[in-house]
Amino acid sequence: MNVNISVHMVFVAIHILSAVLTVIPQEGASKACRLGYKALCSFTPWGTLLLLALAGLHFYLHRKSLARQN
Repeated sequence: MNVNISVHMVFVAIHILSAVLTVIPQEGASKACRLGYKALCSFTPWGTLLLLALAGLHFYLHRKSLARQN
């Protein structure tokens, strides 16, 4: 089985996983996030939106590179 995984798709997975991790409540966090609870990232939801935007950018670049190959 030969699986060809693009670098862009790896970054999409990393950014989405990071976005999910930023919104999970964390008891040991030092500061409360913008939503009012202690989360892994004190910039939640802005950090989450930025990570999702980066994932979208990498997905767009992946699709663009696939179109260029064909």
